[in-house]
Amino acid sequence: MTLKNLERDGLAIREVFPEVPPRVEYEMTDLGRSLLLPMQGLVNWAKDNWGHVREAQSTYDGK
Repeated sequence: MTLKNLERDGLAIREVFPEVPPRVEYEMTDLGRSLLLPMQGLVNWAKDNWGHVREAQSTYDGK
């Protein structure tokens, strides 16, 4: 379902090859590739702050 949604949103292209067994390949579109830099920022934030998030979760769960 996720790949279909990415295709629907214009972030990926699906190519079906008429082979046995069937083969399908997905490729990111230019629009999809434009998300790489913003997503890297999110990954960097998560790496930098994961310890704080875990600490907050532990404090919350300990209540």
